[in-house]
Amino acid sequence: MKEERQSGQSPGGNFAPAASPLASTVLHTPDDGVLAGETSIPTQGENMPAYHARPKGVEGSLPIVIVVQEIFGVHEHIRDVCRRLALEGYLAVAPELYFRQGDPNDFADIQTLFSGLVSKVPDAQVLADLDHVANWAARNGGDAHRLMVTGFCWGGRIAWLYAAHNPQLKAAVAWYGKLVGEKSLNSPHHPVDVAINLNAPVLGLYGGQDTGIPLDTVETMRQALRAANANAEIIVYPEAGHAFNADYRPSYHEESAKDGWQRMLRWFERYAAKK
Repeated sequence: MKEERQSGQSPGGNFAPAASPLASTVLHTPDDGVLAGETSIPTQGENMPAYHARPKGVEGSLPIVIVVQEIFGVHEHIRDVCRRLALEGYLAVAPELYFRQGDPNDFADIQTLFSGLVSKVPDAQVLADLDHVANWAARNGGDAHRLMVTGFCWGGRIAWLYAAHNPQLKAAVAWYGKLVGEKSLNSPHHPVDVAINLNAPVLGLYGGQDTGIPLDTVETMRQALRAANANAEIIVYPEAGHAFNADYRPSYHEESAKDGWQRMLRWFERYAAKK
């Protein structure tokens, strides 16, 4: 994977204000080998903004990876993840899943971003929107029979839920997504509740030092998966904390991030990348 390390903002766009300050470990994936840009996806009577990337010069339909945003929305890091996946041969699509409720760029810190926007986004709305993303991808160069999803933080939880929602999904990879929690009208279920309903194999990647996702909740999820006889695996990186793949944040743990990325690619290759 061709990458350039740089500090500050990348030429491709900006990072969410609530993610500041940026770390010096920011990675930027050049776009000279990919076709990437903004698009609009019809969903539930509205048009949802999204970023997409695919490899240049590849004929035929591509395996699809839906990339589900962190709490910060589809900012530069998520766009970069899409470009990285495109260089691996995938059509990667990252939809702006908060677009009805607001803009994450309007919030300066994580606490107000969560209370003022993220907590107002219903899971049912998100899962329905992702179905429309899958349909859009299938009509725009993607192979509907090779549909995958990956998500980070907020999106990691959604990746688990989507694996229980869409029977056409072939594989999912959830990066440090919350597994248990209080239920609400917007979030009536959590991953531990849907372990028995998984339609696709799920790989979960977690940090042993993640104070927001204690290891006892990871063990609770493992027990639920075993009880459901689910095709799933959870990897815990002992030295990593939350958001260990977020190279633009101080939480970045390079060794764990690189290993997780390779595990994700192998998971996709194993279950969905080939026809």
